[in-house]
Amino acid sequence: MSATAPNPGPSPIRRPLAAAALLAALISLVFGLLLAGAGPASAHAALTGSDPSDGAVVDTAPKQVTLSFSEAIALGDDSIRVLDPSGKRADTQAEPRDLSEGGTVRYGVSLHSGLPDGTYTVAWQAISADSHPISGAFTFSVGAPSETTVALPSQEAGGGPVGVVYDIARYTAYGGFVLLVGGSAFVLVCWRGGATALPMQRLVVRGWLALTAATLVMLLLRNPYTGSGKFADAFDLAGLQSVLDTKPGAALVSRLLLLGAAALFIAVLFGTYAGREDEREKKDLTFGLAVGGGVVATGIAATWAMSEHASTGIQASIAMPVDVLHLLAVAAWLGGLASLLVALYRTPDIGSAAVRRFSAVAFGSVVVLAATGVYQSWRQVGSWSALTGTRYGQLLILKVALIAVMLAVAWFSRRWTGRLTDSAVAPEEAPGEEAESGSESEDASADVDPERAAQLARQRAALTATKKKRIRDADPERSGLRRSVLAEAAVAVVLLAVTTMLTSTEPGRTEEEAANGTPSASAPAAGGPVNLKMPFDTGGQNGKGTVRIDIEPGRTGSNDLHVWIDGSDGKPMDVPELKLALTLESKDIGPLPVVPDRLAEGHWSASAVQIPMAGDWKIDVTVRTSDIDQVTIDKNAKIG
Repeated sequence: MSATAPNPGPSPIRRPLAAAALLAALISLVFGLLLAGAGPASAHAALTGSDPSDGAVVDTAPKQVTLSFSEAIALGDDSIRVLDPSGKRADTQAEPRDLSEGGTVRYGVSLHSGLPDGTYTVAWQAISADSHPISGAFTFSVGAPSETTVALPSQEAGGGPVGVVYDIARYTAYGGFVLLVGGSAFVLVCWRGGATALPMQRLVVRGWLALTAATLVMLLLRNPYTGSGKFADAFDLAGLQSVLDTKPGAALVSRLLLLGAAALFIAVLFGTYAGREDEREKKDLTFGLAVGGGVVATGIAATWAMSEHASTGIQASIAMPVDVLHLLAVAAWLGGLASLLVALYRTPDIGSAAVRRFSAVAFGSVVVLAATGVYQSWRQVGSWSALTGTRYGQLLILKVALIAVMLAVAWFSRRWTGRLTDSAVAPEEAPGEEAESGSESEDASADVDPERAAQLARQRAALTATKKKRIRDADPERSGLRRSVLAEAAVAVVLLAVTTMLTSTEPGRTEEEAANGTPSASAPAAGGPVNLKMPFDTGGQNGKGTVRIDIEPGRTGSNDLHVWIDGSDGKPMDVPELKLALTLESKDIGPLPVVPDRLAEGHWSASAVQIPMAGDWKIDVTVRTSDIDQVTIDKNAKIG
């Protein structure tokens, strides 16, 4: 029988709980203050207007249709289609023209002349700067509304069967990351003996396999997910190449490379580390694994931060490391919780010290989650109306409620942890049992062949483990802890699903802006967007073209920079290399290098470009059109 510790009265466990309650109150206050004074932020792009507008009736057919968006987007050849009442193309089917100026992002397509009266349908599809596909459709009429054979697209970009599989892969990727990172951290920080436990090894390895498989699926499906929506295009080499040239594609490839390093980490953790018996050697190896594993985990988390919401909009240089911290805290908490659940149910050896260490890790993770979550909420929501009136805001409220439920269940878990003892670690043997077992072993070694002796040894080891597990299962404190941890894990699964949904949901700020028809306007009164146009000629074949640069908001601090290159024929032009540098010669500052990421053909962007002070900045642009043909051009611009 196990000995039950007496009720210890005021436990040290309760002090962290009181701190958690105080922390929750402070977070609520800060949350309110942030939302009350929040400015706009960027994430998903949204259609903010069009000419002609949705539902408009115009007297004569326009020469072009233009669409305005809340932020920079990437468009393909067929991204904007205009269909006449019979369903035929009314536009010239040319590449959409970039008509952006100032802080307004606008694209247009030309229409055929002599269009008849009737109702026309405009369908569009694009990729926002945070890598998510967006789409929509509207109608306008010439002369008077009429019947039309065109059915408005019912499937949004990124939908259909391809979208379903892609979303499943996204959920699987997050789940795999949580198990891989959280499970490894649990073994190194909370329970080093878990390195030899087969259930713990399986948990971490399955997390690695899930994340790797999901990443491969997302890389292959990225082209059809943002384009045609057909599975066959997953194996289109040209489409795959175009994906690799984008920010999301580079992030997925980087994740695969980091997962190779993670495989080596797992091999050392459950191989060399698990086999070490010398405590000094094991301590040194623990430090090395913690540092190496931390670097790999941070790198994997950064592949999400560099390609999704955190990578675009205001304060991207702050938002990206905050997002990395948020993901690591989620993994440490939820992945550690899954590890604890497996250890309590599948292994007989975990002791109370390991459980208490995880309790401390979980509390620290919750503190980090609260702080980073408040910042992310301010960035993506921005107002009380967006918090309560948009899908993103409602999911965010649900996430906070789930965290509150988890903390409530965790309170019961900590109570059981405070009562947990290790008195049941070794099974009690009946008097004479040990001697009898010893005599049986001697008889076995004398009368039984070595193979049979080994078999008997395995049976005795299994019997001992079963006795230990049975005694542990009979411990009421341990049974209570298992039940409460299981409840926590059930809520954690739902919480992880909601968190994943948030990453693919249009943030409340942009949804509200789209509903109001107002574009993003984050620039202050001082300064303004910078627009430059510079012709270039590298001297080689097809070496002539024009570089267009937009810097927004065009002031000191963090700026978004977009570069478009048009060939001599006016069409978007890709080049092997594009570099920029900014120099403020009057203050001897610079050159400050900028290496933009390719978003689409002829379109590059860079977020969080820091302008340290106002002045007349020289902007150098280096364009390389072949292995030997390159030119550097420059132009001055007033910034700030």
